[in-house]
Amino acid sequence: MRFDLITLFPDFFSSPLSSGLLGKALAKNIAQVYLTNPRDFTTDKHHKVDDEPYGGGVGMVIKPEPIFAAVESLPLGNHREVLLMTPQGEPLEQELFKTWARKYDQLAIICGHYEGVDERVLSLVTREVSLGDFVLTGGEIPALAIVNGVIRLLP
Repeated sequence: MRFDLITLFPDFFSSPLSSGLLGKALAKNIAQVYLTNPRDFTTDKHHKVDDEPYGGGVGMVIKPEPIFAAVESLPLGNHREVLLMTPQGEPLEQELFKTWARKYDQLAIICGHYEGVDERVLSLVTREVSLGDFVLTGGEIPALAIVNGVIRLLP
């Protein structure tokens, strides 16, 4: 199983991915986790990824262009799902873990930040997923929960 995590904070994953069951599974090549930073796909000298929401609104969102480029840079698995971690998404349940472990060979997970991502990013997404009816600072913790939940079901 290949996990592609699109995140502004790849360092967040260093310790959890090298510890415990996750560390062992990755060392045995049962799964692979690749981290892609949308900042690497910006064109300005400051690598700016945030902007005001398209159409107005409060706060800042991640611009669509770096996310589009990050997702398009990923190799395309035979059975890939592109997930967006968002509070309004489908509740994360054990059945989803089972589905992903059984039917997919690649999960690309977009970790939002700020007030989320520009709505145009939804055209890339096959499923929005939520840990629950609350807001966290970003999508990294939910993404890690998905990686953990799926890896533990792999043979």
